[in-house]
Amino acid sequence: MLKRIFDIFFSFLGLIVLFIPFLFIAFLISIDSKGGVFYKQTRVGKDGIDFKLFKFRSMRTDADKSGLLTVGGTDSRITRIGYTVRKYKIDELPQLINVLMGEMSLVGPRPEVRRYVDMYTPRQRQVLSLKPGITDYASIEYSNENELLGNTENPEDVYINEIMPAKLNLNLKYIAEQGILTDLKIIVNTIKKIVK
Repeated sequence: MLKRIFDIFFSFLGLIVLFIPFLFIAFLISIDSKGGVFYKQTRVGKDGIDFKLFKFRSMRTDADKSGLLTVGGTDSRITRIGYTVRKYKIDELPQLINVLMGEMSLVGPRPEVRRYVDMYTPRQRQVLSLKPGITDYASIEYSNENELLGNTENPEDVYINEIMPAKLNLNLKYIAEQGILTDLKIIVNTIKKIVK
C-alpha cells in the first residue's frame, strides 16, 4: 500500500513538473519524422497480464516490424531526435502515465514483450509477481544494452542467452531486497547513471 501511495504521488508530481518539457519534446518528435508522438507497445505486466507501455517515439513508424531489439547507434530505424531521447532515457518518461494508471511502478523489473517472457523458466517467471517498473537494478547495470547488442554478430542470440538471463537474475535480487529504501537507492543510482 505504501509503495502504491509513493508511486501515485511521485508519478503525478512528475507529470505536472514535466508537462512543459513534454510538450517541447513532443513538438521536436512531430517535426523530425512522420508518425505519432507516443509509441505504445504491448508488454507483459504483473501476473502475466498484457498492457500498453507508453514511450516517446524514437524510431520510424512500424520499425518494430523489422525486429524487437534495438542495436544502438547502428540502428537506422532510430530518428534524429530519437538518438537524443534514447541516450538520456527521455523516451521512458511517459511511463509515468502507466505508473499513475497502476500498470507499473516507479521501481520494479522492466516489463518484457511476450515473445521473450514465453522463454522464461519457472524461476524466472517470479519476476511477474510484481508490477513492472520504469527502472531497476538491471536498467542501471545494462544502461548501455543497445550498444552491447550493436557490437555483436547476432544481437538476438546474445540477448536471449546472455543479457536476458543476467537481467532476470538482477530482477530476482530486487524481489529479495524490495522495499521503499531499496527503491529510493535505485532511483538515485538511476539518476546518477543518466547524468554520467
